[in-house]
Amino acid sequence: MTEVNTPPRPPRPGGWTRFVTARPRLSLLVALVLTALAVLAGSGVGDRLGSGGWEDPAAESTYATRALEREFPASQPNFLLLIDAGEASVDDPAVAAEANRLAERLAAEEGVIGVGSYWQTRSPALRAEDGHQALIAARITGEESEAAKTLERIAPELRGTHGPVDVTLGGMVSVRHDMQTIIQEDLLRAELIALPVTLVLLVMVFGSAVAALLPLGIGIVAILGTNAVLRGLTEITDVSVFALNLTTALGLGLAVDYALFIVRRFREELSAGHDPLTAVGTTLRTAGRTVLFSALTVAVSLAAMLLFPMYFLRSFAYSGIAVVLLAAAAALILLPAALLLLGHRVNSLDLRRLLRRGRKPGPAAEEGRAWGRTATLVMRRAPFFALGTMAVLVLLGLPFLGVRFGTADDRQLPPTAESHVVQQHIRESFPGSPGGGLEVLAEGGATQAQYADYKQRISALPDVQRVDGPLVNGDAAYFTVQPSGESVDEPAQRLVGELRALDAPFDTKVTGAAAVLVDTKDAIAEQLPWGVAFIAVVTLILVFLLTGSVLIPIQAVLLNALSLTAMFGAVVWVFQDGHLSGLLGFTSPGSIETTVPVLMFCVAFGLSMDYGVFLLSRIKEEYDRTGDHQESVRHGLQRTGGLITAAAVILAIVLIAIGTSRVTNTKMLGLGIALAVLMDAMVVRSLLVPSVMRLTGRATWWAPGPLRRLHERFGLSEGESGRRPASEEGAAEEREKAASRS
Repeated sequence: MTEVNTPPRPPRPGGWTRFVTARPRLSLLVALVLTALAVLAGSGVGDRLGSGGWEDPAAESTYATRALEREFPASQPNFLLLIDAGEASVDDPAVAAEANRLAERLAAEEGVIGVGSYWQTRSPALRAEDGHQALIAARITGEESEAAKTLERIAPELRGTHGPVDVTLGGMVSVRHDMQTIIQEDLLRAELIALPVTLVLLVMVFGSAVAALLPLGIGIVAILGTNAVLRGLTEITDVSVFALNLTTALGLGLAVDYALFIVRRFREELSAGHDPLTAVGTTLRTAGRTVLFSALTVAVSLAAMLLFPMYFLRSFAYSGIAVVLLAAAAALILLPAALLLLGHRVNSLDLRRLLRRGRKPGPAAEEGRAWGRTATLVMRRAPFFALGTMAVLVLLGLPFLGVRFGTADDRQLPPTAESHVVQQHIRESFPGSPGGGLEVLAEGGATQAQYADYKQRISALPDVQRVDGPLVNGDAAYFTVQPSGESVDEPAQRLVGELRALDAPFDTKVTGAAAVLVDTKDAIAEQLPWGVAFIAVVTLILVFLLTGSVLIPIQAVLLNALSLTAMFGAVVWVFQDGHLSGLLGFTSPGSIETTVPVLMFCVAFGLSMDYGVFLLSRIKEEYDRTGDHQESVRHGLQRTGGLITAAAVILAIVLIAIGTSRVTNTKMLGLGIALAVLMDAMVVRSLLVPSVMRLTGRATWWAPGPLRRLHERFGLSEGESGRRPASEEGAAEEREKAASRS
């Protein structure tokens, strides 16, 4: 009787797999109920979000601004009425009478204080140089959401034609309201673009319409869940409206990444002859672990923004961490349940059969042959590809050396937005840029002679055009200092330091646009080293736990950082210097808002690590199985190159849809990160990583004894086969030496 050797049966699923597959229908039903509740909980979240948050709440300028709001409300106008008299003069009696009537009407409104106008003060700063326009200034009180409601209530009655004058609305309250409204409109349009395009691309990647719907479902769950989280956070802290864009981009993008990886591995296991339950178990032990590591690395990068005091950055950490964790949880809990129920039907409705014309798809081993050949070519010419790719990336990043930082203002809005039109007209037609000066708060009380002496010394400073004041209220007073140039240019920022260094017989605090910019730059400079160190150290630890190597984590961090150079170079070349501004439809302010590069670094670095983990995990799995370093790199790129590229293209489509926004910062965020994602997936992962790993050779996997034992005890890897035997290590080394000699 002949003995038949049958392969050992795969271990039956246990642990986490048993938990997520025990009652798949119940899991999906609970998820459906929770998603419905999230829709209710997150409804109206956009109306509760703020459009500011760029300033440091503990800065001197922030303290001075709040003190001036309290003691001198008229000194901090945030709402402007541009009164246009047409061909008449603003000093015409009929025009003056109507303007005074409008000012009285505005002053009578609840929530409006500090109303003043050219016709009351005769200040030349409130009158256009041609004499046909003038300003009424006021302050709308309350937090951002409360001020926005007041604006919505009074704006319809003020805007438009009133007798001999036309009235348009400006000021920061109007700018922020327009920004919030436009962002929400643009986000809806981006979702309407991104969802169907993503579905089409997923069908092209998977072939099966059933499989293509799974990532969209995961993404929708993550987005709706994050909206509910943000709605809850608005009850206890400020959250930026810009965070909604990140929620959509990361929710769809990471859901696609994770689902692509898991569904692809599940289909591989099915094609290898395993039953659905065993296939799910193997998928979770392999691809599932990779997804977990990927989510942790992305979350770590986003968590670094919590170190910064500006709520604009912290909001992206809140929304980003929430959507990453929800996407990963959905991919590791709901997706396995759905795959178990679908089984082989995950391949149903294969829409690519029409293109195959009767040909059967090749076996899984034949997939990605072009990527395998690319890896072989790159490793054969490793020095050329490594040095050449690095040189190109550095060259693309050179424009960032000329970066100029500024503040976010009305120029973030499209040219047709009412508040942008008003503010631009004020910049061009009014003397001294009203509202763009510096305010010096004086506290502690002083004599008129002391105030006069201090004012004279301010006037003697370089780059001071005019000093107004002081206005005194008890022991507090303030001076308005008008710089001779632009409100936030280098001379204005230098003037902030000179004012703060000026001796006075009373306590002084400086605020204004330039002072806010100086304080924001200082806050970022103080926290940036800690943020970068946090990302680097935690990423090094996570990648070590995944690979057991000392060198691979260092390579991953350095190559990831290098992959972002093209993004930063393009940000300056396009959005600061104004190239392609006409094509992309934005107005360049000549600077980059200070917090945006930090945001883009954290998001893009996390997404790059996302793809890096996918590639490294597959290389590690093959290396554990065979011990052949060069073949492991080739195999890893062959098995994941197409997958990573498809995921990157889909995420880039989502980000480009976000980048169609009419708000410049959102446009820069979407288009810049899309470029970083594509460069990372198509250049760094396909050229730089394999060439560098070929140059480092077997040293790539070295770790000292204590760290190796630490990894054996606590580390996780995608592969199931464990470490290869020592004899196999020696055989692999001989094969590699032979390949090097040939």
